Amino acid sequence: MKAASGQKSITVGFVGNPNCGKTTLFNALTGASLKVANWPGVTVERVEGEAKYRSQRIKVIDLPGIYSLTSYSIEEKVSRRCVMGEEVDVIINVVDASSLERNLYLTLQLLELGKPVILALNMMDIVEERGLEIDLHRLPEMLGGIPVVPVSARKRTGLEVLLHAVVHHSEEGLHSQVMFYSKGLEARIAKTENALNKKYGELPGVRWLAIKELDFDEEVTKEYPLDLPGVLDESYEKQIINEKYDYIEEIMEECMVNKEKKAASTERIDRWMTHRIWGVPIFLGILALVFFLTFTIGDFLKGYFEMGLEWFSGQTLLLLQNIGAADWLVSLIVDGIIAGVGGILTFLPNIFILFLALAFLEDSGYMARVAYVMDDIMGRVGLSGKAFLPMVLGFGCTVPAVMATRGLESERDRRRTILITPFMSCSARLPVYVLFASVFFGNKAMFVAYSLYVIGVLMAIVVALVVDRLSPKKLENALLIELPEYKTPNARTIAIYVWEKIKDYLTKAGTTIFIASIVLWFVLNFNFSGMVTEVSDSFGAMLGHALVPVLAPAGLGVWQIAVALISGLSAKEVVVSSCSVLFGISNINSAYGMTALSGALGSQGFGPLNAYAFMLFCLLYTPCVAAIGTIRRETHSLKWTAGMVLFQMLLAWTAAVLVYQIGSLFL
Repeated sequence: MKAASGQKSITVGFVGNPNCGKTTLFNALTGASLKVANWPGVTVERVEGEAKYRSQRIKVIDLPGIYSLTSYSIEEKVSRRCVMGEEVDVIINVVDASSLERNLYLTLQLLELGKPVILALNMMDIVEERGLEIDLHRLPEMLGGIPVVPVSARKRTGLEVLLHAVVHHSEEGLHSQVMFYSKGLEARIAKTENALNKKYGELPGVRWLAIKELDFDEEVTKEYPLDLPGVLDESYEKQIINEKYDYIEEIMEECMVNKEKKAASTERIDRWMTHRIWGVPIFLGILALVFFLTFTIGDFLKGYFEMGLEWFSGQTLLLLQNIGAADWLVSLIVDGIIAGVGGILTFLPNIFILFLALAFLEDSGYMARVAYVMDDIMGRVGLSGKAFLPMVLGFGCTVPAVMATRGLESERDRRRTILITPFMSCSARLPVYVLFASVFFGNKAMFVAYSLYVIGVLMAIVVALVVDRLSPKKLENALLIELPEYKTPNARTIAIYVWEKIKDYLTKAGTTIFIASIVLWFVLNFNFSGMVTEVSDSFGAMLGHALVPVLAPAGLGVWQIAVALISGLSAKEVVVSSCSVLFGISNINSAYGMTALSGALGSQGFGPLNAYAFMLFCLLYTPCVAAIGTIRRETHSLKWTAGMVLFQMLLAWTAAVLVYQIGSLFL
């Protein structure tokens, strides 16, 4: 295709199995300037980017990772509709070359669509490391002559060749037929094709439609109903699948050289990582290591942020006094905005280390093992191991974790997973743990925070078990998940992941927490008579005192703590900024600030046991407003969402009461 000014761009759909490196390759082609939106009519995010080959613009759509074009999960339906529609001109099928055999099933399905397909062999460096070799001349021959391009998303090699293939192949158009089924099956496909064309006119991708008719595919049979006695008399899905895999075996024998030369290092590592006895302790050990790094390195770096905040707060106060600013304005800016937002920003190093560790584990291929290891435990509570993946994402943020439940096939399974996912300690809760654990537990702070993460996982499992036992209908718990090869994490991929998370954190600090800090300052400095000089006379104090009798059995009978918990509904980080404003501590995360907080709470009988009950309440009670909104969108039920919010609030109160009351008997 000759590129010219004003030429129409080519739209490319990125399709591949989960963990095939598709997103890494997408980022390598398009950079970090991505456009994220929802698919029309479906609450599944679509990520778009743009690449350019010479003067030809190429629009790239990163589709959800799928194993096949069978419409079970929302992701599969979205990917299938996109590649079948007119929007996509060329399909780039990204495959993990080190697991070629498992990836080719989707490839054969894509080729049957009749659209231009390019096979991007990703992770070729791993193939070479394992002493294997792929015949790059024979493989395209056995796949109908489609372009096969070896690439390495991590090393950013083969990208120009891939873009050239996109431009060239979009001109060439369709490829030849790839595989032929057995004689009887081919006869049925031919008769079904003729029937479809006769009834509905010349259809694009008619061979694929015919095969799906023989599969008894729900969407295809509904859109193109046929009455063919003797042809569509039963489902041939199992036979079609078996014959596809037979052909894949032929491809592997022809194209993969030295397949048995070396044992994969991944298999050796997985003997321990996915061991049915040692797998869970190893996961808990890795999680403990993440927290060790988060506290030790994070706290070291945090000290510099605290000094910077103290200097900035002092300079701002001096400037405002020099220009003769009103006392109320000085208080709003210094005690409200800077104390609230600045206090949250000092935790940035801890958040950075946490996201860096999670990104490293995800890009190395370990996260998929966590789901595999937890499959047996999750199965005992009525969920698939696949449900643990959204839970793991919950350690970062509840919002994407809830959205990740779209990959679960059953609506009941999705709702159960959504119910328990908020019990995972998201990064927004980390500042609360860091502050209160450091203030009341000193050198044991890391272990205290770690215990809360473990309690969150255990509570999720217990709640899922109770729901399963109360449910009259049992669910199927089969887990289908591909364990990718272990690989050295890619610095660019990790940098993009961490930056996106940090950017979200900073954006929240500049919006939600900024507004919450201003609102809280007004609530604590005004009552019905106007501005007050004593915070105990404010609206906030009135509200806090009203809640004290309810929270007192949980050891939280301090009105400032009650107000902080209410403010945490906007965002969990606001609990910390609220404490800063409520107790009038400008740099609450500094050594001086923590001492001041300890003294202020200690004078009201608030000790280590109260602090642990408080952190436990923060762990279990209602998630932030953004998460609640996401849950409402994903479940399409306001009633169910409201019930979930009330359940979590009651559970948090009950757990905190039990911990405080039982702990009081021994301490």
